[in-house]
Amino acid sequence: MSELPKGWTTVALGDIVELRYGKSLPKKLRTPGGVPVYGSAGAVDHHEEAFTSGPALVVGRKGSIGQIHAPDRPFWPIDTTYFTKHDDSRVNLRWLYHRLRSVGLESMNKSAAVPGLNREDVYRITTLLPPLAEQRRIAAILDRAADVAGKALSVVDLLDATEASLYRSMFQQIEAGWTTKTVQDVALPEKNSMRTGPFGSQLLKEELTDSGIPVIGIDNVVRNEFGWGERRFITQEKYEQLSRYTVHPGDVLITIMGTNGRVAVVPDDIPTAINTKHLCCITLDQSQCLPEFLRSTFLWNPAAQRYLRSKTKGAIMGGLNMGIIKGMPMPVPPLSIQKEYVERLVELRTARSTARSRFSTLNDLRESLQSRAFRGEL
Repeated sequence: MSELPKGWTTVALGDIVELRYGKSLPKKLRTPGGVPVYGSAGAVDHHEEAFTSGPALVVGRKGSIGQIHAPDRPFWPIDTTYFTKHDDSRVNLRWLYHRLRSVGLESMNKSAAVPGLNREDVYRITTLLPPLAEQRRIAAILDRAADVAGKALSVVDLLDATEASLYRSMFQQIEAGWTTKTVQDVALPEKNSMRTGPFGSQLLKEELTDSGIPVIGIDNVVRNEFGWGERRFITQEKYEQLSRYTVHPGDVLITIMGTNGRVAVVPDDIPTAINTKHLCCITLDQSQCLPEFLRSTFLWNPAAQRYLRSKTKGAIMGGLNMGIIKGMPMPVPPLSIQKEYVERLVELRTARSTARSRFSTLNDLRESLQSRAFRGEL
């Protein structure tokens, strides 16, 4: 806009807010109480004594840099944080909260090894400063927008948790007539039905291309659902050499390197593709076991989890391999019960997809309102 609204001025953040260093408070020195202790990522503990005397914000200085938190009472910010000091007669705290969240502090990293935020960099950022009454109006609008978007996100989180609850309610107790088998028992009784991807010189990094046959990796599975992350390809000619690693619709993918123990089912619309050595790919005998049932069992079945922990020295995130996966015990209920579970799972995921879409729409609206507000156009 060419002209500022009446009463608005351009200032540097350093003119309206001071970032003060938090103070170290080792766990052994904390005394149970009602005062929240804040680190860069949020509240981490409680203590009997506050370090701040009035309303203030927490700004992540080390680690989760640039994260902004707004405690509702006096608090203790530890030494990985800054806390704010401002003049109430000039700056509304809730307006300042939204403004600091909007300026991209999380990208102002001064150290590649240990992320850090330099307050002098923050002080140099310029912003439009509205009159105090307008700050209050803007803050109220943005608070409301954030509240509505937050409630929509809570619905998504609830539906995410409900998926595990659904599995446990149906399969926690083994019923009469169910059998116990291993993953290898329910794999398709054919050679290569359980496989990892090409190793070593079979597929070199320089053989990956910008188009062609997709190569499925950890990033496609890391959220415990299939998704297209980083795109990697090989040529048709290379694929013909590696076709035994082809990924099929309904295959179950389990990460065995990097972020181990994540699992997803390959969707029906997958194009011709192969998987990397970082994944174990399982083609199931679907007359015994449905893919979504195996995925859920791997994630939430108590006996399966105990087995995996025992074989990986207590941490599923380390030491997982195809041999361990082959031997994982699992209940195998009748196919009719598995189908009922999958039908209910589909209904749940449809509701979750709708909730995610609603949250995305509301969050986009919140960001649009925020952008307009700080330009003086709200």
